[in-house]
Amino acid sequence: MATFIVLLGPPGVGKGTQAKRLAKQTGLAHVSSGDLFRKHIKDKTDLGVLAKSYISKGELVPDDLTIAMVKERITCPDCETGAILDGFPRTPVQAEATTAMLGELGEELTLVPYIIAPEKVLIERLSGRWTCRASGHIFHTKFNPPAKEGICDVDGSELYQRDDDKPETVKKRIQVYLKQTSPLVEHYREEGLLIEVRGDQEIEEVTKDLLDALKK
Repeated sequence: MATFIVLLGPPGVGKGTQAKRLAKQTGLAHVSSGDLFRKHIKDKTDLGVLAKSYISKGELVPDDLTIAMVKERITCPDCETGAILDGFPRTPVQAEATTAMLGELGEELTLVPYIIAPEKVLIERLSGRWTCRASGHIFHTKFNPPAKEGICDVDGSELYQRDDDKPETVKKRIQVYLKQTSPLVEHYREEGLLIEVRGDQEIEEVTKDLLDALKK
């Protein structure tokens, strides 16, 4: 059996960072719905244009669009031994689709870590985030500032603040996430797959807790 992990947690809790670290440590593919959406948006596909209209307002992209995109991704060769799903599923409908998708592959979910942190911590993390226009490198005014303000350290392109990283949108994103995902948390808790991990620790400590949970 392959290993399929769903990482849950509100915006700004560090799901993306932890998914990348877990992927590196375990050799599993990192499947980020956010990265997939950004690629579609950058390529200006029909899906990308539609997704952008929701994301820029701090709303979740409709289930059917997200499900189709993720389903295509997890059938790629690099997902044969499993994957870490980051940002998906977010709703009960998506959770049912995930079970169905994995069932078609003869697989099932292994673990659902739920990374949690206080709202004020999430707002501070997100509203200080700046993104490089060329390649999407992420910087933060407090936690990871660029050497030169407004300029990407990696490729020298301009840094900008995404609409969904502005303070007013950030608060709405968190509220939308918690409202729409709370049934998911309970669903996976009842199935015995959910484990809670504190996301307001040092990055290394969060990774250690996640790896420990996976070993168990």
